[in-house]
Amino acid sequence: MSSRVGFRFLNNSRFAFRNATGPFRRQAGQGFRFQSSDAGAAGKQSFFQRMWDSPVGVKTVHFWAPVMKWALVIAGISDFNRPAEKLSLTQNGALMATGAIWTRWCLIIKPRNVLLAAVNFFLGCVGVVQVTRIYNYRRSLEGSDVVDSAKDSVKDAVSAVEGAAEGAVKAVEEKVSEKTN
Repeated sequence: MSSRVGFRFLNNSRFAFRNATGPFRRQAGQGFRFQSSDAGAAGKQSFFQRMWDSPVGVKTVHFWAPVMKWALVIAGISDFNRPAEKLSLTQNGALMATGAIWTRWCLIIKPRNVLLAAVNFFLGCVGVVQVTRIYNYRRSLEGSDVVDSAKDSVKDAVSAVEGAAEGAVKAVEEKVSEKTN
């Protein structure tokens, strides 16, 4: 099944780059150039007017969601100073999974939200660092019962992340099959 998804992606990307319409348009004697559908009007507006009228501009949730989500990244960075035994593996595993899944989704949805993808990428990085710290701390306690419970916790967190990833893949496949039908 995965080879079919890869084949579909390859065919769709070929079509997008060969097609003369869309965001990538061939100009006579030039390579590909990105341009909006209303390039003349956008050149006359100020930066603030373009930001205000943008589909991911300051008057939309597509702008304010990433701005507010930076608080999670900052809180995770401030936890770098906390001792590893006081950190929650499930919480940081959830941050790691959320960052990984939503980074990809932010680049798929329309309008594509690069600001939200960036904040989710850093959220995933913070989660990876914290989970690694917790894992190394629990590994250093070898010989005790805590190590066995830590291994079980890591296995539970990994299975939860795998389940979330499988759910995301199924949702993408359903969307693709809906669009192709």
